[in-house]
Amino acid sequence: MSTAPQKAAIIGGGVIGGGWAARFLLNGWDVAVFDPDPEAARKIGAVLDRARASLPALYDRALPPEGRLSYCDSSEAAVAGADWVQESVSERLELKHKVYAQIAAVLPEGGFIASSTSGFKASDLAAGGAPVVVVHPFNPVYLLPLAEISGAPELRAKAIPVVRAIGMHPLEMKTEIDAFIGNRFQEAIWREALWMIRDGIATTSDIDDAIRMGFGLRLAQMGLFETYRLAGGEAGMASYMEQFGPSLHWPWSRLTDVPELDAALVATISDQSDAQSGHLSIAELETLRDDNLVAILRGLRRTGSGAGGVITAHEAQLETGGEIDGLPITQRRAVPVTWTDYNGHMNEAAYLEFGTWATDGMMRTVGADDAYVASGKSFFTVDTRIRYLDEVHRGAVLTATTQVLEGVGKKMKLFHRLYKDDGTLAATIETLLLHTDLTTRRACPPEPHVQAALETLAAAHAGRPAPGAGGPVGQR
Repeated sequence: MSTAPQKAAIIGGGVIGGGWAARFLLNGWDVAVFDPDPEAARKIGAVLDRARASLPALYDRALPPEGRLSYCDSSEAAVAGADWVQESVSERLELKHKVYAQIAAVLPEGGFIASSTSGFKASDLAAGGAPVVVVHPFNPVYLLPLAEISGAPELRAKAIPVVRAIGMHPLEMKTEIDAFIGNRFQEAIWREALWMIRDGIATTSDIDDAIRMGFGLRLAQMGLFETYRLAGGEAGMASYMEQFGPSLHWPWSRLTDVPELDAALVATISDQSDAQSGHLSIAELETLRDDNLVAILRGLRRTGSGAGGVITAHEAQLETGGEIDGLPITQRRAVPVTWTDYNGHMNEAAYLEFGTWATDGMMRTVGADDAYVASGKSFFTVDTRIRYLDEVHRGAVLTATTQVLEGVGKKMKLFHRLYKDDGTLAATIETLLLHTDLTTRRACPPEPHVQAALETLAAAHAGRPAPGAGGPVGQR
């Protein structure tokens, strides 16, 4: 049974607020935005364009249908009927208190305010009496899964399930601290970097290379302590601490001191940054960042490491199944940038991969699922034929239906139709598979329940249009 979409109110539509809007919208929530900036709609629209091109690309299933976006003339109007209120206004405590007073008056029963603050404690934010919990994300909000959650226990308990439901990782902080965990680490690196530039030791490019070519790659998958545990060798963390603990007393760092951001240092950093990245616009850098993050996060998915595990767990909650014109939907997902070629459209190998997943979907439908394969039986592909009928570009959502052409004896012959969301038939894939005993690597008949399911589907699909014809596209 379908239910009405939940509603999120976004108060403040800057970089972070726009990221929250995208995260909620692309997970099927309706979103109401209030921001007095006359350029808010344009700015959020640009964020949404980037999010639509990147977030769905993390998943091997399609995200829910996008929610409805609206802009309101007041915070009160945006909050009316909202299931979640996200405040992302400027980091000025007096401004936040003013906004909270306006919101609190119209909060639904049991409602609360989630703040995107980068450093204020929840107790300071709630000093005026409004129910506020810190839900601090990282930019871009629509891609990075971490949300640091701090505040009253009962509000943390309400916030955590929602954060998980939109594909994020809630890091619950039971002890309040200014700037939380992630920003404190970033601040430490930032201060050390400023000193290196101030003292003429390194440039902005040198510092970024040291991170992205070295320890940054390790931290992305293992964090700090797991990385250092490996540095201790077979003896683990105790050995690392014994070997490198004394270095804590060496003058390696100037973290206890802060350089003066005088005009000369600001000019030096600005000039070096221009030389390093000035050939790219901010929009180009944001697109590059998102494409790189998608590639890294999809890589982490393969092993379930770090943020990859969060995406896999969220994907398992996404809906699958359904049918078009009486044929089962066996695969539905967005096209990631990694599936496109130098012409900007989906490449040949990607069609084959998509067809493989559609075949896997049909195998699960007839009972040849993961447990069946683990028992020692599966289907092996012996022939595949692809027809390319229309261009497909990054971000397009493709839906595959599968027709069983033959399901007798050892053979399973399938015909996949790949549709774009406007109903256009983008490609067809015909594939022949033989049922195989994985222990002998020889063809053999399927188990009776698989054979019966195949024969039933083949009979039901016998009246479909001949292969090569798309047929009309029905209601999804």
